[in-house]
Amino acid sequence: MPQHLKNEPRIGTPDDFYAALTDLHRDLDLEESAKVNAKLVLLLANHIGDPAVLAEAIAAAKPKR
Repeated sequence: MPQHLKNEPRIGTPDDFYAALTDLHRDLDLEESAKVNAKLVLLLANHIGDPAVLAEAIAAAKPKR
């Protein structure tokens, strides 16, 4: 059965996750923040592993023009 991107809320404590994410960026300059974001994206992409799901995520994140 093919996997698909899950869009419904799945984080049990979203406020805690948001706090951890903002804490991660605290005191970083823009370049450091961008590097941390890139590293986090690559770690999560590796965890997901499914190219079809990753393609859906890329399409969902792409700005609408």
